[in-house]
Amino acid sequence: MKNRFGTSVADTRFSPHAKLLPVPIENVHLEDGFWAPRLRLLQKVTLPSQYKLCEETGRVSNFRRAAGKDTGEYQGYLFNDSDVYRWVEATAFSMASKSSQELAQLAKQVTDEIIAAQDANGYLNSYFTFDREKDRWTNLRDLHELYCAGHLIQAAVALYRSTGDDCLLQAAVRLSDHIASIFGPGNRLGTPGHPEIEMALVELYRTTRKEKYLHLAQFFIDNCGKGLIGGRPYHIDHKPFRELTEIIGHAVRSIYLNCGAADVYMETGEKALLDTLMQLWQNMTERKMYVTGGVGARHEGEAFGDDYELPNATAYAETCAAVAGVMWNWRMLEITGEARFTDVMELALYNGVLSGISLDGQRYFYTNPLADYDNQERQLWFDCACCPPNIARLLASLPGYFYSLSNEGVWIHLYARSTACLQLNGNHVTVEQRTNYPWDGEVEVVLKPEQEARFSLYLRIPSWCARGEVQVDGEALDVSSQRGQYVEVHRSWKAGDTVTLSLAMPVERVVCHPQVTENNDRVALKRGPIIYCVEQADNEDHDVSRLILPEDSSLSAEWAPRLLNGVMIIRGEAVTDDDDEFKGKLYRSMMDISPKLQRTKFVAVPYYAWANRKSGPMTVWIRSLRFHGG
Repeated sequence: MKNRFGTSVADTRFSPHAKLLPVPIENVHLEDGFWAPRLRLLQKVTLPSQYKLCEETGRVSNFRRAAGKDTGEYQGYLFNDSDVYRWVEATAFSMASKSSQELAQLAKQVTDEIIAAQDANGYLNSYFTFDREKDRWTNLRDLHELYCAGHLIQAAVALYRSTGDDCLLQAAVRLSDHIASIFGPGNRLGTPGHPEIEMALVELYRTTRKEKYLHLAQFFIDNCGKGLIGGRPYHIDHKPFRELTEIIGHAVRSIYLNCGAADVYMETGEKALLDTLMQLWQNMTERKMYVTGGVGARHEGEAFGDDYELPNATAYAETCAAVAGVMWNWRMLEITGEARFTDVMELALYNGVLSGISLDGQRYFYTNPLADYDNQERQLWFDCACCPPNIARLLASLPGYFYSLSNEGVWIHLYARSTACLQLNGNHVTVEQRTNYPWDGEVEVVLKPEQEARFSLYLRIPSWCARGEVQVDGEALDVSSQRGQYVEVHRSWKAGDTVTLSLAMPVERVVCHPQVTENNDRVALKRGPIIYCVEQADNEDHDVSRLILPEDSSLSAEWAPRLLNGVMIIRGEAVTDDDDEFKGKLYRSMMDISPKLQRTKFVAVPYYAWANRKSGPMTVWIRSLRFHGG
């Protein structure tokens, strides 16, 4: 299918400096297992309920007001348009997976309202209308015009790729042309206070092949750190992007900027951009990332903290930041084909992201602490509602994260029961996965090329897997030495050839770097890609914050089909202490007390599923009787 720019939908994602080529969402079908029920819930419950809330909170009527259809005052924050755009993008991705007709009709209604609100000169932002028109482009740092424009562009591209409908894409092109007439070489200097438009413009370039959009994305990145928006680390404006050595500032803004720089690198091959991205990624993953894959330690500024500043109960760990982390690691994977990026992407996806939405698909966390003593509960919506539609668009796009292609063959990044229809060097290849991952580490891959052909199959051995095996036609290959890498199986494939991957999934105790002082003498429990927590709902006989896990405590995994929609739980033995000997005093001499430890049993559940029952304390990090010393 050709678009009006002369390129086909299929080749709009090609990037010359990327190792891997993504597989379109519509070519991957996730079947019953861990993810498919969640995607059905997304279509049936989450997206319809988010549309209703966008209507009830005036977000959609803001566009009607801007078009002259409604009267009254603008409602909500000045960036509320972006929530509607994210919802459209999520719906577009769902439409690629054959969503309901009702959802498609809602998307059509909303996009019609958006398009009707566009000015003749291409400007589109429902806040800056009527008496606020004079304020357009006067404050790039705080007014979020470029941020909202970026989300519109992404929604338009997703809708076009999913359906072939280019009405919203044409509106995005008109807006982008308007922006390009104001900013860029020879025009006004500027850079956004909230990065987002950079990656959107690259996607628009990939779709239209108009180089001015790529050049404009470069322009905004090049102007970071010149003090044009105040020079604060919060905005990542304290030094030029290519001179950054530490990930810093507002976590979502920082990672969105990295996503844009990664996209620009994939099109230009500028080594300085990749060098910076590698250094920032290393700083984040080695010193500033939670065990859940969440990021952003501080409530003040929603920001990264200092190295090893990773508090548990006061963790910010915004859902949007975890979503951004998945997006950035996906881009780094596309560039390099290295499994370390997939590992972090998977970690964040199953833990830091998925904790942001309730099991019924209707409630959300904005922040995701790793310990809670204040009975935190998910909310139906927020005044600043970036997280709900952001997690929706990520989940809706999830089928596109499982597979990639390269000149050499087929890559499988994530494991789930699924079928992918691929085109490899002119040969139609169907790939089937049969597995109960993440609860089970057995993965069967069946390849069905239309014509027998020689190519490579790349299977990821996750970094958490200390013992793995690949079997091809009954021949076993020990791949334990390739932990944290992709195993290449190169051979001539014919229809029905089967590869079996076995990933050992014992319960693991995870310890923290000793400079994260809050977690000294504590362990977290992990099985496969899933991080666990101890929640009061399962442990009513003792205070979960006072559990102590002996080094020799037995730990076992057990399937609980009726708990939390079906989860693998961890049962274990621990001890608890009490504070009776303090007798109301804050401090006592160690000589005057003799701690009394009582044996007890405990249950741990996946972190993503906490706070889905009655409220109560929770902790990820459990005290341990063994001093690990780093």
